[in-house]
Amino acid sequence: MVARVVIAAPGSNHGKTTLATGLLAAFAARGVRVAPFKVGPDYIDPGYHALAAGRPGRNLDPVLSGESLVAPLFRHGAAGADLAIVEGVLGLFDGRAGQGDTGSTAHVAGLIDAPVIMVVDVRGQGRSVAALLRGFDGFGPARVAGVILNRVGSARHEEILRAACAEVPMPVLGAMPRDADLTVPSRHLGLVPAAERHTTGAMLAKLADVVTRHVDLDRIHRIARGAGPPVALPWAPPAAAPAYRPVVAVAGGAAFTFSYAENVELLAAAGAEVRVFDPLTDERLPPGTAALVVGGGFPEVYAAELSANTPLRSEVRELLSAGAPAAAECAGMLWLGRSLDGAPMCGVLDVTAEMTGRLRLGYRDAIAATASVLAPAGTRVTGHEFHRTVVHRSAESAPAWRWDGSAPDGIVAGNVHASYLHLHWAAYPSVPHRLVDAARRHGAGARAAVRQRH
Repeated sequence: MVARVVIAAPGSNHGKTTLATGLLAAFAARGVRVAPFKVGPDYIDPGYHALAAGRPGRNLDPVLSGESLVAPLFRHGAAGADLAIVEGVLGLFDGRAGQGDTGSTAHVAGLIDAPVIMVVDVRGQGRSVAALLRGFDGFGPARVAGVILNRVGSARHEEILRAACAEVPMPVLGAMPRDADLTVPSRHLGLVPAAERHTTGAMLAKLADVVTRHVDLDRIHRIARGAGPPVALPWAPPAAAPAYRPVVAVAGGAAFTFSYAENVELLAAAGAEVRVFDPLTDERLPPGTAALVVGGGFPEVYAAELSANTPLRSEVRELLSAGAPAAAECAGMLWLGRSLDGAPMCGVLDVTAEMTGRLRLGYRDAIAATASVLAPAGTRVTGHEFHRTVVHRSAESAPAWRWDGSAPDGIVAGNVHASYLHLHWAAYPSVPHRLVDAARRHGAGARAAVRQRH
């Protein structure tokens, strides 16, 4: 099985993303084939990982996919790689609230039998770093194989920290200096996606150089090669072989960057011809589009540009009004609505949306409230909610989901399913198959209508 290591931290903001991305870029520059992963439901970090590694960044989330799929999804994503680097989430033992370490970095490290390397922001710390590391190393079963000291202030500071780590003892695998230029900028939902940063390439090159100079890459690779044997067979999407492959258009570009890599693979395996389009720049849908998938992102940042693309908005409205199926998550729902912060959107759904100051964040155990192209009514799923917008919908509209402690979420209108809930389709392979089957029926009908006219 591929060599692998998990990059963890005592908590958020210690530099996990910077170090994981830098390690990917540094190893890739050496010619090592690296496979990137992120623990949890995060979409933004995998975008940086993908650019650094030259292959898709993937998520490992026992809550969204189920514990039994984590190792198979890891093996699928790591196929053909020499080294897998898994960036953790939050602190090492922080999982789903109220459920112990379920969904935590430590949980995932155990499921894929990988050693853990701690990244610690050492600003304002000296010998106390030894107590912190001893506590984390002894708290649970995760194998802490070493530490990378991050944001070291000086040569003397590094000397004090290394002496403290020797008391644990804990191998020091690197000491990264403070450098504000290596910090990824953030906004209201977290880091700014890589697709929005024109300087990402230069930042990655600098990061690879700094990591190569200040981190012991050879020793990290040796630790990664000490991981255990294969623990599961690779995941593979259930495949269909239809005579007609309908075109399923998937929104991409800077406004719609939130998507799990396996979702697109599942659409293709279900028999779709997947075509990506950019609602910011493309004035037409891909030719022959029979269904639409619009994931999450930051439409509120691009509301004016999305609204200005009148030809595409009109074509989307015409397509979906004619019965074509669509799956829209979070940002996708806002785009298909009537308006976002007053800017006209596609007008497919009778909803309006606006930004608020309240963050809605967390896993949700949901039940399908209305039968749709994605699922029969009563279907149970676990998804993730992550937004600062609110949608105003009529009381008569059919909701997509219900979960405890919340008003009904989303809307089902004809063959359009839209909601705030993000799903990892690998856990629910019937979802893409139902969507592609609906696209096939719509596309076949549209083709038949064209033949009759001619």
